[in-house]
Amino acid sequence: MFEGELEGLLAIAGTKTVRVPRPICIVPLNEYGSTALVMENIHMKSITSHQQSILGEQLARLHLYNSNEIERHRNYQSRINTPRRECLDSTEDGIDSNVPDKCDKTTTMMGVTKFGFHTPTSCGYHSLNNDWNNDWDVFYIRQRLQPLVDSLTASDSSRELINTWPACSLKISTILSKIKECKPALLHGDLWNGNVGSVNGEPIIFDPGAFYGHSEFDFGIAKMFGGFSSNFYDSYYSIIPKAPGSDIRLNIYELFHHLNHWNLFGSSYRSSSIKLMKKILEVPTN
Repeated sequence: MFEGELEGLLAIAGTKTVRVPRPICIVPLNEYGSTALVMENIHMKSITSHQQSILGEQLARLHLYNSNEIERHRNYQSRINTPRRECLDSTEDGIDSNVPDKCDKTTTMMGVTKFGFHTPTSCGYHSLNNDWNNDWDVFYIRQRLQPLVDSLTASDSSRELINTWPACSLKISTILSKIKECKPALLHGDLWNGNVGSVNGEPIIFDPGAFYGHSEFDFGIAKMFGGFSSNFYDSYYSIIPKAPGSDIRLNIYELFHHLNHWNLFGSSYRSSSIKLMKKILEVPTN
């Protein structure tokens, strides 16, 4: 689990768009295989409204980073074979040399053209399948939603979930397949207000479940729990304008977190999950 978090922190840090804690190493805790991720010691404070405005801009820059890398590759064909790691070098900026060298060696100036990540990550204690996929709708249904539904139907036996999911998954596929120019963006993956703070007046984000996906996904859990001001959204959309249909897709991306919380914390999230699925089913198909 911590290997994925470490790699996510390194990938985000490598963009130099938004601050994350500097990871140092993963250490064993006992003979049973328990481990811990050691990071720099940071005295964090709550984020202010002004700092949320800064964070909105930084998040937009993070989401644009990969597309910009792809565009740079197109403009500078002579650099196509120049390797460029999307993470910090293990000896750079004082990062301990024990940081595992597992960064994606296929990542170059070309950028990333598929959805996924070079290692499994997690959201809560559930491991996420990040195998590379060309299609966002296929990736999101098969590698994000379906495993959660399978886990719930195996343990919870919710008849309503079993009856609702097949039609809902088809509707989600139809909606997501119509996104125009859905380019892989490096995501935090679990961006709720509990994973945001400030250090010396600067926003900082932590505890990522990073992967390359549709940029709007990062707003799913933000919508679920709230806590982000209008300054945050206004700043973000001033750089990446809000796309048509985003409110509909936001329900789809929020659904992942309700299903995940249903798995993690039990049936108190059953009602909200089913409600979102039915809301998605009500969306007209044009």
